[in-house]
Order: sequence, then structure tokens, then C-alpha cells
Amino acid sequence: MSWRGRLRGDPLSWLLQIDHDQPGVRYLTLTEVLGRPADDDEVIQARAAAMSSGPIPAILGAQRAEGYWEKPGPGYGPKYRGTVWQVIFLAQLGADGADPRVWTAGNYVLDHSRTDLGGFSADGTRAGQVHCLQGNLCHALLALGWLGDPRLDAALDWLARSITGEGIAPSTETQASARYMRSGNSAPGFCCAANNQLPCAWGAVKAMLGLSQVPEFRRTPAISAAIAQGLEFLLGRDPAAADYPCGYSDKPSTSWFRFGYPLGYVTDVLQNLEALTALGCGHDPRLNNALEMVLQKRDEQGRWRMDYTYNGKMWADIESKGQPSKWVTWRALRVLDRATQ
Repeated sequence: MSWRGRLRGDPLSWLLQIDHDQPGVRYLTLTEVLGRPADDDEVIQARAAAMSSGPIPAILGAQRAEGYWEKPGPGYGPKYRGTVWQVIFLAQLGADGADPRVWTAGNYVLDHSRTDLGGFSADGTRAGQVHCLQGNLCHALLALGWLGDPRLDAALDWLARSITGEGIAPSTETQASARYMRSGNSAPGFCCAANNQLPCAWGAVKAMLGLSQVPEFRRTPAISAAIAQGLEFLLGRDPAAADYPCGYSDKPSTSWFRFGYPLGYVTDVLQNLEALTALGCGHDPRLNNALEMVLQKRDEQGRWRMDYTYNGKMWADIESKGQPSKWVTWRALRVLDRATQ
């Protein structure tokens, strides 16, 4: 099925317009939808524009010289203004990882937000290791150019093995050198305290996004096994229904069906599709209902709306809730493009 062939209007031209408020959209559309190389003149100009206006310079303007935001340490809090969130958001907004300020931020997270076991943690302890944060940070740091850094390699290895259970003892084995924790990822297969000890699909989506960024030739057996397990879990239910284990509720969170940008620990159907298509599942018929849902959410001009934002909670606002969104439209077009290839 040609999903791109069912678009309305000309949303691509809209995304390619010069936009001083959200310049990163143009850069990411050129590179991730049109496939332009990094040395293309328009790509170079678009990335430079993203670094000089809009949300990226606003975020970097609040950074401390040491590389952190708000306060030193693991950087999870305050939520959406602390250090780890800025690294996650900078990557999602198209920041240049070679910029010294962005490099300093990534280096700070790699040195201060991991545990002795290698995984990223909300509070620096083993108990704070959760898949949503680990997947988000692995995805962000890989997008910002940290592939091959031994600290990130250790984080990717822990993320992969915490999914499969390889070399990690049950939480009850308190004397084990590496074990699950009831207050974080509590068992293999995406189980998490935040989801009442059940497998968490939000964490699975983030983990698969992170692991999808690892080039195939760099994937260890542990990473390949974790990807296989993640795909089995996410494709085990209809992504359009998102009726994965709900933990403390009897129905899926409404956040699954509201598209926004950037994304923190919450996920949506569109991000699930981003992870699944990035891992080569674009033609899997089990995605058809979710792809149809995405198409049904566009307006008459072929644009998608911003259903939720973190405006007022971040260092910079990102578009307006309830209005056509270049960021959400870019996300949708990228997924539809992958489902057509």
C-alpha cells in the first residue's frame, strides 16, 4: 500500500519553508524525509539556522558552563528543565552534536547519569534505571554523534541485557552483583515499577528507538536479542489499540492517541510506529491499522495538529497546542515514508 500516495495538499512544501521559530523542522525534513546528505548545501544551511534561532539556542542559553542545567548531578529533575531532558530535547530538535555546548552536555550525562552497572538512571542509583529514560538517552546520544564511546556502549549493553535478562539476577537475590530492582525495571521483558511491575510499552518504545539507532554492523548479540524481544512485544498487540498491559488502569492511557512534540517519558501511537518502522517493520500488515489512524488525523491541507505540549515547562515553547504542527507533520511524513519504502 502506498501510504504517501494518500496525502492531502502539499505538507512537504510547508515543512521546507524558512521558519525562524522552528528551523529544525526544515533540517530534519531535508535529511530524514528527503534523504539529503550531511554535506548538501541546503542541509548545512538548515542545521546552522536550527542552531542560531528557535528553541535550540534558548535551551543552550540556560546551560551552565560545566554542561548541566539547573543543578549538578544525574539531571532528571526538575522534570523537563533538568540536564537529561535537555539532551533528549536537543537531539529531537535537530541540534548539531559537534557544537561544543552540545558535546559538553552529552559528556556530562555520560559521566553523571549512569550507574556502576553502566545503565542510565533517574537518580544515579541502580533503583532509578528505567527503560524509558535509558532508551531516550541512548537514542539522543547516538543521534548527537556518540556512537562508539565506551560509556555509551556500556549503557547500550545494560539496556539490551535488562530487556532479555542476560546476566541479571531476580530482584529477590539481594546479594547478586547485578540484579533487577523492584523500584525500577523489575524483571526481564520491560517489567517496571511505574507500570505496577507489568511490561511497560512506553518503556519498550523508547528502548527500541534507542537500539534502532545502533547500525546493524555494530549490534552485539545482546542488542539483536533485545530488539527481537521488543518487536515481539510491541507487535503482539495492535499498535492502533495500544492495549498493552496498563498497570494501574483498566484501559490504555489517552496519551497514546494524542500526538505532540518533543516527547519525554510519555509516548504515542506515532512514536511506536517510528520505532517499528526504524527497525524495518514498515511493510508489516500489523501496522496497517495504526498507519490508517495516522492518516485519519490529518486535516484538509495534509497537516497534523499538536495535541499536547510541554510549553511552560521547558526552556523554550514548541508551537501551539491545538494548531497545525510542523513537528508532528514531520513525524507523520517520516513514518509514512518508511512504510512506503
